[in-house]
Amino acid sequence: MKIPFKSADILLPKNLDMKKWSVVACDQYTSEPEYWNEVKSIVGDSPSTLNLTLPEIYLEDSDVEEKISSINSNMKKYLEDGVFEEFKNTMIYTERKQMDGRVREGIIGVVDLEDYNYEIGSTSLIRATEKTVIERIPPRVKVRKNAELELPHIMILLDDEKKEIIENLKNEVSNDDLVYDFELMMNGGHVKGYKLNDSIQSSLIIKISNLIDKDYYESKYNIKDKGFLLFAMGDGNHSLATAKACYEEIKKNLSEEEYLNHPARYALVELVNLHSEALEFEAIHRVLFDVDVEKLLSEFKSYYNINEEGNGQKITYITKDETKTIYIENPKSNIAVGSLQIFLDEYLKNNSGKIDYIHGEEVTKELGSKEGNIGFILEPMKKEELFRTVILDGALPRKTFSMGHAHDKRFYLESRKIK
Repeated sequence: MKIPFKSADILLPKNLDMKKWSVVACDQYTSEPEYWNEVKSIVGDSPSTLNLTLPEIYLEDSDVEEKISSINSNMKKYLEDGVFEEFKNTMIYTERKQMDGRVREGIIGVVDLEDYNYEIGSTSLIRATEKTVIERIPPRVKVRKNAELELPHIMILLDDEKKEIIENLKNEVSNDDLVYDFELMMNGGHVKGYKLNDSIQSSLIIKISNLIDKDYYESKYNIKDKGFLLFAMGDGNHSLATAKACYEEIKKNLSEEEYLNHPARYALVELVNLHSEALEFEAIHRVLFDVDVEKLLSEFKSYYNINEEGNGQKITYITKDETKTIYIENPKSNIAVGSLQIFLDEYLKNNSGKIDYIHGEEVTKELGSKEGNIGFILEPMKKEELFRTVILDGALPRKTFSMGHAHDKRFYLESRKIK
């Protein structure tokens, strides 16, 4: 079986202030404009991925089309000005030292979008782990469709409990292979990158393919004839879905030979081992803004049988008046976040208010305690359950989990031509 991951022609900036170049994923700090204002202040007039991406906090601004046009112009200018050095047929081994001192290792390469399907019931080799919100794709397509470059914040998981694939790479690279080594801004930690030679790359592909040896795979997950799940989405689900949507649109006007050889067939990602000690699954909390809090809580308590004695799925809510932990006795999902989301989706269809998905309890508490808001704090799922759950049950409810703190998310750094 052909493995849907390979090397790419990767662009890295040369002779730049890398701390100013690299900024955090666009889907972070979506309710914290002060974060992005400080990033702008740090970057100043320097070349930066801030000028090549659109933080989602600005996605609904009235001048969003102007911002997208500027992004496309900046990509063109950076290419023409020789900002980049291109590394042909390359994979990059990364070491991201987080603020807590732990190191998250990964491999940068491209995945084949022909082997990715985010739809419910998919049995593709690459799958969404959470429900993909179709409405979130079109605005992101606007950003990507005319872009000459892609910059990934996508992290895809493989399930290597033996830690024989990515974790061994530190013993196979040397300082001669180093392509970047610098401190990230805004408490992002430190990142190093090493280019991998052809021999290491070939060995990697063989090791990855062993993960879907039929006997090993079915024994590991205690399943039979359920299809192979090789790569599960970690971060950037909607970014990969956007890349897929753009590729499918391109295919309509090309012959099969042309689209199968088009650069948009692939998407640049970072592969990370699910079992990395630096990788923690954290709950993604909810905050609702501009709602009738009393009405929402009343309807929530009518929608489910609720108790405060510890029987059922645990949820804590925060308002300006109180913080209380409650339990759902008759859930509509196997996990608390799913039961909560089912109710919130239904409530917001019929009532005013806006929802945001928040990384971090303290921010959730701060926002939830403001007038007209309510925050919901959830517990994280166990990461070891991820692959088998997706194989058996399909995608989880959207925004079920996050991999680590916001400042530990992937930073934009590498890029690739997609035209």
